[in-house]
Amino acid sequence: MEIMYLLIPLSVILVFLIAVVFWWSLRSGQYDDLEGPGYRVLMDKDRPDIQAAQSVVEPGQEQRDS
Repeated sequence: MEIMYLLIPLSVILVFLIAVVFWWSLRSGQYDDLEGPGYRVLMDKDRPDIQAAQSVVEPGQEQRDS
């Protein structure tokens, strides 16, 4: 029974800390845009840009000025 004197205050402190962390996450905007990252993955470019691919210099070649 004496353990209850320890467990009850610890559980109250734990619930309070969880509530504070949850409140902080709400105030800092953690849950503002839940669908955006999923759409960004779907709308990502599948092919690299042509100019970026042409600007890569292979070993043994000189870079051309355009």
